[in-house]
Amino acid sequence: QVQLVESGGGLVQAGDSLRLSCAASGRTFSRYAMAWFRQAAGKEREFVAGISWSGGNISTDSVKGRFTISRDNVKNMVFLQMNSLKPEDTAVYYCAASNLNVVFRQDFRYDQWGQGTQVTDSS
Repeated sequence: QVQLVESGGGLVQAGDSLRLSCAASGRTFSRYAMAWFRQAAGKEREFVAGISWSGGNISTDSVKGRFTISRDNVKNMVFLQMNSLKPEDTAVYYCAASNLNVVFRQDFRYDQWGQGTQVTDSS
């Protein structure tokens, strides 16, 4: 198992950039597929982006060209670089891990979750 702790959220304005970080504990981190999900107030949690152990990644259409997921298997970190932020990006962002090492879009496929970090667009 891995334990996940997100950081980097905050208050932004439209067009700003922000980088979220997810620190993972555990010696088997590199075997996990990792993903970012988000949940806006009153809405269901949705997939944002995911990355396999080797770096292959996918993202949801609404963030393509703006958000980039990456990982550092040496430092046990996952990142979400968010550029050109929009008001609709406001949400709590969660880091998730799947020991199946396959990037899924469904949240039930992930068995480890962080506590979340809030991103708010104040525009």
